[in-house]
Amino acid sequence: MIEDRLEREAVDPRGYSIESLDDYYDRTVLGGDVTVRTRKEKYENIEASSADVRKGQPVYTGVLKYFPNALKEVASCSLAGNKQHHPDKELHWDRSKSTDNEDALVRHLIDHSTNPMDNDGVLHLAKVCWRSLAALEIYIESRGK
Repeated sequence: MIEDRLEREAVDPRGYSIESLDDYYDRTVLGGDVTVRTRKEKYENIEASSADVRKGQPVYTGVLKYFPNALKEVASCSLAGNKQHHPDKELHWDRSKSTDNEDALVRHLIDHSTNPMDNDGVLHLAKVCWRSLAALEIYIESRGK
C-alpha cells in the first residue's frame, strides 16, 4: 500500500521528499474507483492576499496566453447577451436574468452537436464557456474566497 511505502521511504512515487503524511491529501477519481494521494501545494495555507498565492494563479500565462481566440469569442458572446437583454445599458452581468447556468451550458452543448451556431449568430460553445465561467464564479463566491 502506498501509505506504508511513504512512511517507510519518506519519498513519494514521484521522488519528492516528504516531511510528513500531512503534506498529502487523498482524492477520489474515475467515478470513485481510484484514490490518488496528492501532494498539497505550498500556498494552500497562505493568506489569500499574499504574493505567493497570486503567483500560484498565473492568469495571463496560464489562461489568457493559452486561449486568446476562445476568450475573445466568449467576450463577444457576453456583449451579444448584454445587447439582447439590456441594449440601453453599459456592459454588465445581470445575475437576475438567469440562474440556471449549469442547465443552460448543457443545453448549449447539446445544441452545438446539432448546429454550432445559435439563432442569434453566437457560437453555442462560446455560450457554454460563458455559462461555465458564471457557474464557477458563483460557486467560488459562495465559498467566500
